[in-house]
Parts: sequence; C-alpha cells; structure tokens
Amino acid sequence: MKRLKKIGKDRRGEGYMDIAIGVFCLMLVVALATTLFPLFLKKQQLDSFADEIVRQAEIVGSTDVSERIAQLKQETGLDPQIYWECDYYSGNKVQLNGDIQVTLIQKADLGFFVFGSFPIELKAKASGKSEVYYK
Repeated sequence: MKRLKKIGKDRRGEGYMDIAIGVFCLMLVVALATTLFPLFLKKQQLDSFADEIVRQAEIVGSTDVSERIAQLKQETGLDPQIYWECDYYSGNKVQLNGDIQVTLIQKADLGFFVFGSFPIELKAKASGKSEVYYK
C-alpha cells in the first residue's frame, strides 16, 4: 500500500513532458505564422496598389490609368480585379473635385500544408478627388 502511494506522488519526468508539449505548441505557432505572413504581405501590397492608382487618377482627372496599373502589376506580381466608382464628366474623365473610388479584389490561397488550400478574397479600397478642371 505504501508503495502505491509513493508511485502516485512520484513526479519524475513530468518536466520533460511539459517541455515536449511546449516545443510542439511553439512549432505549430511558427508554422501558422509562416502560412499567414504572405497573406498579410499581399494585403498590404494590394492597399498600396489601390492608393497608387487612385492618386494617378486624381492627377490626370481620369480613370484611364492603364499604364500605371500595368507598371504596378509588374512590380507587385498582383493581378487584381479593378472596379471604379466615379462622378464621370464624360467618358472616363472626372471633373474637378469629383469623387473617385476604386475597389481591388485579389484571390489568394490560404494553404495549411497537407490539410488543403482554402481560397480567400482580399479587398482593398481607396478614394480621392479629381484635380483636373474640364471646360
């Protein structure tokens, strides 16, 4: 009977198990971070992309900024869908102080190694005012 009580109170080796579980949890967190970090980077690039093309549209007073879009696509490697919402004057032109808003949508895959890949949609919005006066 005394031997059973002694075995129940014996805690040798418990520290090794705690360390093994802690290291396993740390590795899971690192694996999750390496999976999510590229998505945060893409989202930041998409936000910057939207800001850049809205600024270009403000300067030229038009949503015809295809050269800048092509340049940004090449620089970032992104190919988002682009949706404009503007107070058009005529054609693609936006009158002075007219609202310009762009929405970019980029598909990205959130992959968890062997568990599969989950497609998600990243969105970025930017807005501004035209700086060109048309007579």
